[in-house]
Amino acid sequence: MAPLAQSTVAPPPNLKGALTVVDERTGKRYQINVSEEGTVKATDLKKITTGKNDKGLKLYDPGYLNTAPVRSSICYIDGDEGILRYRGYPIEELAESSTFIEVAYLLMYGNLPSQSQLADWEFAVSQHSAVPQAILDIIQAMPHDAHPMGVLVSAMSALSVFHPDANPALRGQDLYKSKQVRDKQIARILGKAPTIAAAAYLRLAGRPPVLPSSNLSYAENFLYMLDSLGNRAYKPNPRLARVIDVLFILHAEHEMNCSTAAARHLASSGVDVYTALAGAVGALYGPLHGGANEAVLKMLSEIGTVDNIPEFIEGVKNRKRKMSGFGHRVYKNYDPRAKVIRKLAEEVFSIVGWDPLIEVFFCFPYILVFFFFFFFFWVIKYSLEKRGRIYIKAVKTWPTYHRTLLGLGTKEPSTH
Repeated sequence: MAPLAQSTVAPPPNLKGALTVVDERTGKRYQINVSEEGTVKATDLKKITTGKNDKGLKLYDPGYLNTAPVRSSICYIDGDEGILRYRGYPIEELAESSTFIEVAYLLMYGNLPSQSQLADWEFAVSQHSAVPQAILDIIQAMPHDAHPMGVLVSAMSALSVFHPDANPALRGQDLYKSKQVRDKQIARILGKAPTIAAAAYLRLAGRPPVLPSSNLSYAENFLYMLDSLGNRAYKPNPRLARVIDVLFILHAEHEMNCSTAAARHLASSGVDVYTALAGAVGALYGPLHGGANEAVLKMLSEIGTVDNIPEFIEGVKNRKRKMSGFGHRVYKNYDPRAKVIRKLAEEVFSIVGWDPLIEVFFCFPYILVFFFFFFFFWVIKYSLEKRGRIYIKAVKTWPTYHRTLLGLGTKEPSTH
């Protein structure tokens, strides 16, 4: 990978000082210390009280709209200017010149890996890509129409009982103070997550899980597990694999979002990392977080064609329909990830072909931030349909929505 230059964000001046508060309820004056970063401790406000039965002033901030629960140098977002940086590197440059595995290393350790570090890192992740057979059995035991995210939550949580060494708290130790133990869990999770995700999706398609390959890149291996049917000679389309890799990069980090906050909250108890991440995946499942991507697809599917858009808009105006996906609230200008994904559109559609829903999609330019899920879906749909391979069992009871998204219509598909 060509060397990238870290962008330096000029830090604000030293904001350290004191804040004088006059409580007009009592006439009392209080002095609150302000840190160099311009923050005050919420606990310092407890001393602002009206009397004996008043436990002190409290901050009410649902959604962390103006609360800093942690100091971090991992990610920088300027929503007003449409800026997203990982460890100082602009997201646009990382998407152009890096792989997801390189970016994962950067986020974890603060620097891009050298050639030897990258080789060791890739090997460690690859070595942990297989999951216990019992986990695959759990996935196969799920209902055939189970939502893949629900399956992912369950499988991720179950990993904790298969790796007791990942829970030193059971022996009175602290997992998060041991770098060696932490690093092992990081490699395990990065390696196993695509395997579990692919198995969850294949369960929905009525197909058995496919074991990972050690001879492919991270993104290639994911596509291989989706479409190879266990044929070890199968090679995924490298152009689609690169698109998936870039999409993974774009969504690798986004400050203190809902799922990150959920993971931190659980980890603060000292619980193993798999349980903490299962909670994070559960948060991501929600329609007000990652589930919003799926809500966009559902909305587009309900609209169906460009001709139906005026009627849909009228329904939104009359509060009879809900419009999903109009941007991440943190970005007041534009989402820099959407700009990157725009460049991938022609590449993807030249491979997977054009679809009527894509025409509907482009009539709503502001939902380009959800290109991630849209492209991701079409890449997987192409992978499933390639060479006419769709193996589905017991599809008669599938929800019509799932069948429509897979392009299967409402009639029972062939199982040959």
